Amino acid sequence: MKKGQKPMYRVQQFAQLAGVTIRALHHYDQLNLLKPKRSTAGYRLYAERDLERLEQIVTLKFIGLPLKQIRSMLGSRASVLPHALRMQRQALEHKRRLLDRAINAIRKAETATAGGRAPDAELLKNIIEVIEMQENENWSSQYYSESAQTKITERQKLWNPELQERVSQQWLALVDDIKKALDTNEDPAGVKGQEIGRRWKELVEGFTGGDPDVTRGLSKMWEDKANWPANVKREAQPFQVTNEMFAFVKRAWDGKK
Repeated sequence: MKKGQKPMYRVQQFAQLAGVTIRALHHYDQLNLLKPKRSTAGYRLYAERDLERLEQIVTLKFIGLPLKQIRSMLGSRASVLPHALRMQRQALEHKRRLLDRAINAIRKAETATAGGRAPDAELLKNIIEVIEMQENENWSSQYYSESAQTKITERQKLWNPELQERVSQQWLALVDDIKKALDTNEDPAGVKGQEIGRRWKELVEGFTGGDPDVTRGLSKMWEDKANWPANVKREAQPFQVTNEMFAFVKRAWDGKK
């Protein structure tokens, strides 16, 4: 190495210096996440500046950000890191709230059954509901892009049990009204049909916020309802919409009979 020249590290040396595996460095290279220079013989060579970038990658990966999102984030000229960190913090805080609810439900059941008393069915049901809620969120994320998941996490701050109950009742009433409209051969282009179409859009946009990215994910999820977990199918049963019912809604949107 020439005088004044900064040191370069072969992949094994750099892995030891950074505390990561060689396999991880190869993977980051393949993803264009951390691209080292190459020697004339084709060996990977890392500089000290690569160590700083690697530390950013490892930190962001540790707090739960996927590698593709990290690559996009670090490759952006704009400073998107504060926004990404805030979104990830909010997502973790939401998970913590769900965990706290599960812990509190279990603690109540534990206290109620102290001294050999029989468990209360309602308390045990509450534990199941809270845990299933967490599992359902993990399951549904497969249908949404990373950006859509971020937006959903942001909107969850506006959600609460009271709002959930109110929206559930509105959906049940809407499903019932669609069934009645079909039974009475209601005209989708008529006043009642148009009202049904309007209510449907309002309820969907209440969840999506009108965002097309979130709407696409929601559509994918409903199109795949045959593969939903059993507990999700059971919970969604009262809200089931048949193809005939949805066709009525679409005709109402189009203003056609």
